[in-house]
Amino acid sequence: MNIATLLSGGVDSSVVVHLLCEQGHKPTLFYIKIGMDGAEYMDCSAEEDIELATAIARKYGLKLEVIDLHKEYWDGVASYAIDKIKKGLTPNPDVMCNKLIKFGCFEQQAGKDFDKTATGHYATTVEKEGKIWLGTAKDPVKDQTDFLAQINYLQVSKLMFPIGGLMKHEVRDIALKAALPSARRKDSQGICFLGKINYNDFVRRFLGEKEGAIIELETGKRIGTHRGYWFHTIGQRKGLGLSGGPWFVIRKDIQENIIYVSHGYDVETQYGYQFRMHDFHFITDNPWEEQGEEHDVTFKIRHTPEFLKGRLTRIGDDYQLVSSEKLQGIAPGQFGVVYDKDARICFGSGEIAG
Repeated sequence: MNIATLLSGGVDSSVVVHLLCEQGHKPTLFYIKIGMDGAEYMDCSAEEDIELATAIARKYGLKLEVIDLHKEYWDGVASYAIDKIKKGLTPNPDVMCNKLIKFGCFEQQAGKDFDKTATGHYATTVEKEGKIWLGTAKDPVKDQTDFLAQINYLQVSKLMFPIGGLMKHEVRDIALKAALPSARRKDSQGICFLGKINYNDFVRRFLGEKEGAIIELETGKRIGTHRGYWFHTIGQRKGLGLSGGPWFVIRKDIQENIIYVSHGYDVETQYGYQFRMHDFHFITDNPWEEQGEEHDVTFKIRHTPEFLKGRLTRIGDDYQLVSSEKLQGIAPGQFGVVYDKDARICFGSGEIAG
């Protein structure tokens, strides 16, 4: 089998290479470069990543190619994030990166020449009723299906997730025993294209600053000043600069540049039980064609280990999800990700409506 493997220089993708070689494969390795060295707005140096990826390729006698997708990433992902932030929404660049770059542009440029593409994502594929479905990982803490929930059927049917059936500590143990160069490397955090740049600095570079009022929702009293609604997300607790916390962002008035907050951990205004999703995308198939019928599902509205239980209903072109427990910080612009009731198959995702 002719396999392309996406190699980041991290421990997870390095173990993927090791496992494939143990199985007798000789994959071709690809490093996708999405940052531009020295750029004021995307200072994401790839030197260390490429050095480690090169060491892995050398260890197993494999070919490594560097694919520069900086322009495509900027046009498709970074600009998407800026546009959503400007509209007062909460984007998820990692979701769009998987859909458009790792399994979109890469496939068009290089992946199309291979039978399969293997990655270090914590996910699985499930064959059911003659079709391939995106399945959850064994490790619920590391499960990344929520970041993959916008890929399409052609993409999921071609993907391999060799570490999806392993716990993170097992992956780390394999790396240590195999003496992989990245065995002790820490997991990467944050938005990939920013590198060492602070998120607020990135937003400030494109949207600037504009002072506005922070108002307590219940009393209407002004209790502080912010530097632009685009620096804040629904459910945010840190970074508000308010004393006597905790304070949570509850709502944003985009036209008036006002942030509304509530005080305390158990204030009801922080919570909701339902939300709508528009432009819902099914990865493999829509198991529910009928309007108005309720379906038991599990779901996520942010990257957490927990799968929440709820009931999903189609209303026109949208889907409404009613949770069995109260939800904190339902953020418009984020993706609501829907799974079967056993949290084994990821059906797809839709953007949470405001």
